[in-house]
Amino acid sequence: MLKSMTGFGKASYESENKKVTVEIKSLNSKQADIFIKLPSQYKEKELILRNELIKNLNRGKIELSVWIDKTESDKNLSLNKETIKSYYNQLIEISKSLNKNIHNENIFQTILQLPDVIKSENNEIDENEWQIIADTVNKALVEISIFRTQEGNVLEKDFFDRIKNIKNLLNDIEPFEINRIDKIKDRIKQTLDEHLKNIDTDNNRFEQELIYYIEKLDITEEKVRLANHCKYFIETMQNEENAGKKLGFIVQEIGREINTIGSKANSSEIQQIVVQMKDELEKIKEQVLNIL
Repeated sequence: MLKSMTGFGKASYESENKKVTVEIKSLNSKQADIFIKLPSQYKEKELILRNELIKNLNRGKIELSVWIDKTESDKNLSLNKETIKSYYNQLIEISKSLNKNIHNENIFQTILQLPDVIKSENNEIDENEWQIIADTVNKALVEISIFRTQEGNVLEKDFFDRIKNIKNLLNDIEPFEINRIDKIKDRIKQTLDEHLKNIDTDNNRFEQELIYYIEKLDITEEKVRLANHCKYFIETMQNEENAGKKLGFIVQEIGREINTIGSKANSSEIQQIVVQMKDELEKIKEQVLNIL
């Protein structure tokens, strides 16, 4: 079963005096690239959350955000008197240097909008609140895991259809392959007759060279390997967990065999089929990057 690295999960907890909201977003990445946004008093818990994200989501560009909204009665806010005094004195000094008269009312309206004027007394960890945060994060992890699985199911169906198309196109090569050898033989003989008709040739040697040349153009082994790679891709997709990187390697092998068939084709019909196979494979490559 495949899982996508793209996902979103959201969970919340609400009581009379507070609301905790957790959001987790993830995109594809080769490694675990994690960003965590927490209330300042819980920064020391970041490592715990980081380990949980890696354990549950494995890898990806992951962003975790936690918001705590409290009622006025639970906020325990107070004015930072020393900061206000400092702001006031600086503003008065600036106004005098500019020969500007400003009213005290205007000064205080300005000061109240400046940073760090209002401070919260809740700067220490509340273990009960932390447990609520941890539980809400776990719920969000369940949600994003479900999302990733659903996305993975969609991608799995798409991969299956495109691999099937490649296998069908591979079968379409066979009729042109049979005629291809005969066409190559006729073309070589015709060229020899046109340019070397007055020169005696060793027919046995000619046949040997012709067989050697045709063997170099034979694509039987490439076709067999390509079919096996396609089969292995489906088996890996259906039976292995976190198979994204392995599927990427198999896709590379599929591409190698398709390219070799194209280089040996010596047939416009087969080349057209190869182009169609490459088109299907490119679409697989794009989506494999999203697989966990």
